[in-house]
Amino acid sequence: MTAKPIIEIKRLSYRYERDIVLENINLTIPNGSFLAIVGPNGSGKSTLLKLILGLLKIQSGEIHLFGVELNKFKNWQQIGYVSQKANSFNTGFPATVFEVVSSGLTKKLGLFNFFKKEHSQQVLEALDAVGMKKFKNRNIGELSGGQQQRVFIARALVSEPKLLILDEPTVGVDAENVNAFYHMLGELNKKRGITLLLVTHDIGTISERVSHVVCLNKHLHFHGETDEFEKLRAEGMSEFYGHDVHLLSHHHEHDHGGVRS
Repeated sequence: MTAKPIIEIKRLSYRYERDIVLENINLTIPNGSFLAIVGPNGSGKSTLLKLILGLLKIQSGEIHLFGVELNKFKNWQQIGYVSQKANSFNTGFPATVFEVVSSGLTKKLGLFNFFKKEHSQQVLEALDAVGMKKFKNRNIGELSGGQQQRVFIARALVSEPKLLILDEPTVGVDAENVNAFYHMLGELNKKRGITLLLVTHDIGTISERVSHVVCLNKHLHFHGETDEFEKLRAEGMSEFYGHDVHLLSHHHEHDHGGVRS
């Protein structure tokens, strides 16, 4: 049975003044998938995320979220978003990890509603999901960049979104912890059934975790399952990126947790 698309993009184009950033993008993302968007700098990856999130106005084409046209979509709590915050976060910010994650419920509860016991439990469950529960009373500024990113993901998770969008989530994460970080995202996808969409430069590392890959450079050059992506010839990817690219092939048995399109 084909999964219902969580995002549908049709004939999407966007330009900044005279510069075309995206041209005729057609993309369907099924519910339950774990999709990575890769591409060189300036390829339109972040612009695409901003269009999906409604942060930029569509100039040409269509975007549907959960079957609803973007300009009519209202249920934004179904979507969590994590930007490259760890790289520029103010380490002197006076808030605990628990307080930061709690702030993710503000939109759902409203500013003046009381924080109840079940809401505290939601916060603890979100922290547990990203392996940060034991740091709940720690000041956010005392954490490493990778730990802060996990907290921001917990903040996005606490409102129980169905779609989680991440822009370069491993910025600020130590190289030796990148694999553990992607493993954590994979567990969110498999165990919670959350659809994940992320922009990344970690081409080799992602292939072990994600179910689908999109190669973007103004145009959509590739969209398919991870196995297909790994079969691409290195010279083809080098031409796409403009320089040599080495694809790392991982041969571990794993369950992507995503619904195949």
